[in-house]
Amino acid sequence: MAELSPNKFKDKYLTAKEEKRAFVPMKKMETLWFNTGTQCNLKCANCYIESSPTNDRLVYLTADDVRPFLAEIVENKNNRISLDRVAFTGGEPFLNPNMFEILEETFKAGLKALVLTNAYKVISRAENKFLELKKKYNSNLSLRVSLDHYTKAVHEQQRGEGTFAPTLKSLKWLYDNGFNISLAGRSITGEDLDLARSGYQKLLEDHDIGLKLSSENLVIFPEMDAMEDVPEITIDCWGILKKTPEMQMCSTERMIVKSKDKEKAQVQACTLIAYDESFNMGETLEESFQDVYLNHPFCSKFCVLGGASCSSTS
Repeated sequence: MAELSPNKFKDKYLTAKEEKRAFVPMKKMETLWFNTGTQCNLKCANCYIESSPTNDRLVYLTADDVRPFLAEIVENKNNRISLDRVAFTGGEPFLNPNMFEILEETFKAGLKALVLTNAYKVISRAENKFLELKKKYNSNLSLRVSLDHYTKAVHEQQRGEGTFAPTLKSLKWLYDNGFNISLAGRSITGEDLDLARSGYQKLLEDHDIGLKLSSENLVIFPEMDAMEDVPEITIDCWGILKKTPEMQMCSTERMIVKSKDKEKAQVQACTLIAYDESFNMGETLEESFQDVYLNHPFCSKFCVLGGASCSSTS
């Protein structure tokens, strides 16, 4: 694998070849993510934002951090902010001691919630709380469970020994109790989507989990390395690649983060670029309606060339 040239992704507006860098205007906010904190109960190989039990670069969000953004969504609905659901990622969201209060605030605001979770033991520790939420808010909560591969060997190569069975146990409990669930895998082995889907489907059937997989409830993310050599995207690339700025997730999405060195939560342009100050969009959703210059390897690898998006209908 060729290493990234040190001359690339240095200038916000120009590539290393001094060509005009591509940018993405904010079209309409359709998805808002909250990073609940970068601490995680696992330390996975190639985690996009290096979450681990000790990474606290993004601190736990509180309900007070979240409320202003929920209010802004409600107040501006049917204007430039058009969404009925927000999403939560981490770290592991259910390590955040404020997570259930945050979900309550979300539902009280009339919004649905998607939560990304590794489901490794965190579900079983709070089963009663999950059941209370489901009873009170029915189908407003959706959970996307990270299962890096449908085989134990590959999954545990990424997530650590002994993580596969407890994750499947939690997944079955969620299914048996009627929760809205979906799966997220990764293209670790280079399999095509059809082969991956059939592998995951057989795994579910073998464990009496009756979820029928489709493009709506199984997403396979590309593997990424910030040091891998990737091309910079210029304004001329849109026509060459037959893609448009509107197809990129930063045309409709933002993420809320709270750095431990900042008093207030901030709006970040992208779910994958959590620490880069050049992708900071201010302290309100209204401020975040700015052009996003694709000045990061992930912009190229994940979004433009990979065609991936963190959003999902499930």
